[in-house]
Amino acid sequence: MKILVVNAGSSSLKYQLLDMEDESVIAKGNCDRIGIGGHVSHKTFDGRTVDADCDFPTHTEAFEKLVEVLTTGDAAVISSMSEISAVGHRIVQGAEIFDKTCLATDEVIDKIDSLAELAPVHNHPHALALRACKKVIPEGTPQVVVFDTAFHQTMPRKAFMFGLPYECYSELHVRKYGFHGTSHRCVTSELAKAMGKDISTLKIVSCHLGNGSSITAVDGGKSVDTSMGFTPLDGIIMGTRSGAVDPSAVEFVQKKLGLSPSEMSDYLNKKSGFLGLSGISSDNRDISAAAAQGNERAIIVSELLAYQIKKYIGSYAAAMNGLDAVLFTGGIGENAPEVREAVCEDMDYFGIKIDKEVNKCRGKLAKISTDDAKVQVWVVPTNEELLIARDTLALISNK
Repeated sequence: MKILVVNAGSSSLKYQLLDMEDESVIAKGNCDRIGIGGHVSHKTFDGRTVDADCDFPTHTEAFEKLVEVLTTGDAAVISSMSEISAVGHRIVQGAEIFDKTCLATDEVIDKIDSLAELAPVHNHPHALALRACKKVIPEGTPQVVVFDTAFHQTMPRKAFMFGLPYECYSELHVRKYGFHGTSHRCVTSELAKAMGKDISTLKIVSCHLGNGSSITAVDGGKSVDTSMGFTPLDGIIMGTRSGAVDPSAVEFVQKKLGLSPSEMSDYLNKKSGFLGLSGISSDNRDISAAAAQGNERAIIVSELLAYQIKKYIGSYAAAMNGLDAVLFTGGIGENAPEVREAVCEDMDYFGIKIDKEVNKCRGKLAKISTDDAKVQVWVVPTNEELLIARDTLALISNK
C-alpha cells in the first residue's frame, strides 16, 4: 500500500511517497515558489532526480506537477495516481475543534480554513492544498488530515490558560495550543521503544530544536505542557523568532520604532531570535562557528539557548513530579552536540549526566547519558512524515 504525505506551506508543497509494506520512502520532493514563479525538486529512492523551474500560479498547478513527476518521465515511480491508497496532510492548527486525525471532508477543509486567523502562515495554504489535491487525485481516494496541535489537547487548563480576562478564552479562543505535536508524539513513542519501556510509565521532556523549537512535557504518553503558546512565537529563542518576551517590552519597542502591529509581528517572528541577537545568521551552525571563534554576540545566543532549554527541563520535571528521560530531536537537537552538552551541563541535581564522547553523534538514535545517570538522555531522529503515513493508514483501514 502506497501513501502520499503532503506538507503544504504558503508557497511550497513538500511531499513523500511511502510504501507502507516496509515504510520505505519511494520518492520525495518539493514544489516551491508557488505564486512567485515555481520550481520542482524530486528525488527517487534509487537516486533519479528532477530539478526544474516551472509555473505555479496556485497550489493546483503544483499538485499537477507533483502528479507528473511521480507518474511520468525518467524519475517516475508509479504508473498512475490510482496506485496511491490515500493522501495524508500535515495541518498546523486544529484549535479545540480537532483533537485527532480525521478524513478531510469538504466541511473539515472549510473548518481548517476558518482557523486561518490563528495560523495565518499555515492554515489557509493547507486548505488550498487540500482543495487542489482533490482536483488531481482519482475520485474516492481518501485525504486524511493530521494536526500538529492535536497531541497537545491533553494539556490541563492550568497549563493552557492565560491570565487574561476569561472572555479572551471563551469568545476569542485565546489559549496555549502548542505545536510540533506530530514530532513530539513520534519521538516519544520511538524513545519508549528504544528504552524497552511502556510509554504509559514514562515522564519525558521532549526537546524539538530547529529553526523553530518547542519543548514538551510528556507524562504517560500525553502532552501536559509545552513551550509554544497561542502561536509558534512563544517559548525559547529560535532562528528568527524572539521566543517569550514581556508584552510591555513589545509595546515599548513598537512605539520607539514607530511600527504597526503587523510590522511588530514581523519584527518578532522574522527579525529576532538568533538572527536579530547575533547579527550573523538564523542558522545555529553559523552561530556555533562564530561563538567558537570568540564572537561575543554569538556566544550570548548560545548561552541564552542552552539556559532557556535547561529551565524548561527543570520546570517540567517539577510539573510532572519526576523525570525519566530527556530527548533531543530536530535539526539542532539531532546535529548539535555542543548545544546538548551545554544544556545538560550542571544538571546533576536532576540525575542528568552525559557521556561527552558518545554525545558527539549526529542524526542517529543514541543514548548519550552515562550508565550511572538517573535520568536517561537520548538523541531521537524525528520522522513526522512516517507518523502521518501511519495515522493515515490506520484511519483508512478502520473506516
